[in-house]
Amino acid sequence: MNTAAATTSPDLCTLDLGVGGMTCASCVARVEKALKKVPGVQDAAVNLATESARVTVAAGDDVEARVRRAVRDAGYEPRAAAAAIDDAAGASPWAGFAPVGTGLLLSLPLVAPMLLMPLGVRWMAPPWLQFLLATPVQFWLGARFYRAGWHALKAGTGNMDLLVAVGTSAAWALSMYLWLFSGHGAHAHLYFESSAVVVTLVLLGKWLEARAEAPDPAAIRAARAAAELAHLIDWDGQEKDIPVDELRAGDRLAVRPGERVPADGRVSEGSTQVDEAMLTGEPLPVAKGTGDALTGGSINGDGRVLMEVTAAGSESVLAHIIRLVEDAQAAKAPVQRLVDQVSAVFVPAVLGIALLTFVGWWLAGVGLETAIIRAVAVLVIACPCALGLATPTALMVGSGLGAEHGILIRDGAAIQTMGQARQVVFDKTGTLTLGRPEVMQVVAARGSQEELVRLAAAVEWGSEHPLGRAVAAYAERRALTVPEVSGVTAERGRGMRGRVEGREVLVGSARWLQEVGVDTSLLEASADELEAQAMTVVHVAADGQALGLLALADPIKPEAREVVQALASLGLQTTLLTGDNERTAAAIARQAGIDHVLAGVLPAGKVAEV
Repeated sequence: MNTAAATTSPDLCTLDLGVGGMTCASCVARVEKALKKVPGVQDAAVNLATESARVTVAAGDDVEARVRRAVRDAGYEPRAAAAAIDDAAGASPWAGFAPVGTGLLLSLPLVAPMLLMPLGVRWMAPPWLQFLLATPVQFWLGARFYRAGWHALKAGTGNMDLLVAVGTSAAWALSMYLWLFSGHGAHAHLYFESSAVVVTLVLLGKWLEARAEAPDPAAIRAARAAAELAHLIDWDGQEKDIPVDELRAGDRLAVRPGERVPADGRVSEGSTQVDEAMLTGEPLPVAKGTGDALTGGSINGDGRVLMEVTAAGSESVLAHIIRLVEDAQAAKAPVQRLVDQVSAVFVPAVLGIALLTFVGWWLAGVGLETAIIRAVAVLVIACPCALGLATPTALMVGSGLGAEHGILIRDGAAIQTMGQARQVVFDKTGTLTLGRPEVMQVVAARGSQEELVRLAAAVEWGSEHPLGRAVAAYAERRALTVPEVSGVTAERGRGMRGRVEGREVLVGSARWLQEVGVDTSLLEASADELEAQAMTVVHVAADGQALGLLALADPIKPEAREVVQALASLGLQTTLLTGDNERTAAAIARQAGIDHVLAGVLPAGKVAEV
């Protein structure tokens, strides 16, 4: 099935489909107009950047076929909704440059005389060579302008492509006339270079525009990351694998260690820890037990759990995130929309001025040939090279400079409106912080800090838990000799235990140590103080006695405070917007010098807050 459908009400459904062949805002308008004429269609939104359309339509057996036929009848190609993204995912940065490169190679000999003239070299290619070089550029590489212009004419509108086709065709045709019929022969002043260079430059502009506006396939594919199969618990208690597309609310599933959660739901049996970084950005896994919510696409830890599905497919949190990512990358810069709107009026105006130019000079008595040349000059000069090349080039340069400084600019609209910004909103994990936990402080109640770290690292050395890896990495950085360990076991959601140098060592939460009879009262004051600073506290005990604790946190980047201060000096307000808890967010904001904090906000909520 080449479209994606989602139910919006008992009588309406939403169809997503790809639309190939669109080049400008007038194409978008024509496709939307064609879709809205389909019986039963309530609304249609066409996205130029992602080459897709979202249609709200009354449910029916042949609704998909009717929508696709409307797109085809409008002169465009209906295709799978994710086709453009799938194509872009494997494409190189130079994808689509071949026509531009070919045009540049063919046009270079035509503009060489102008380039060589300041050097004192006077050379001109013979007319037959100019014809051979310019003709494939005009009619092969420039075929897209004829097709798009023809669609505009059929729709009774004008666009930049139509003007390019008319102007360059006039220059090519005039050159043919002057060469073959003017009587000047090889000495005729031809305009083949104008037609070839204009076509090539506009192709270059469109290629730059496509690169600047292309949806980020990595971002969308990352959001789409999810399980392909789910382990369904049948009525007789047996597991069977089914595609996630077949899941329904109320299904009971088994989620094995290390697997992605296949759908939204709640834990009905078992306990585990879940990596929800794809949802909240928080690097530490979250403990889950009976009754806790699970989000599709998150990664299960080391526990096998049973879950009951509450939402699947297009109704899941992951599906909503995907739509947010796609919609966020769809916007076209306002100045580019203005270019297409101006072109709709510009084309008939230019054609009218060219006609008046011809008639005026002819009536003035300059002769037919001179009148034609001057009318064609209007058409060629009016070809919107500046509109087609300058805007995407400026966007490309702006996004490139941003990337060099580590700033990913979402789209052209963001670049244009950036100068009006009065507030900067930061995410936390990986933006202000390093995105991984590190040991920040060591508090020893008995013995030395080195001994405390050695014992803890021995137990945690082979752990896959982020906190365990951070403890092992801390010991390695301090060049401590980590002793051998035996009998290591994991207490899910509590900690780790093992035998080190003849001593039973426990590394985990204070609650767990208290449950097994370890007195942690000596460490309570230090633990409370560190937790107030948004650190995660891990206790260490040996042979029933508390040895001390390790405080871990996702540390702030060294340059974060400097960046925030620089923004403040420009008169900009700063806000921290994160899915993490209030205490951690407030601590990071204090360290970075950020003005406002909005914590516990999921991706959909982040969009609303912004």
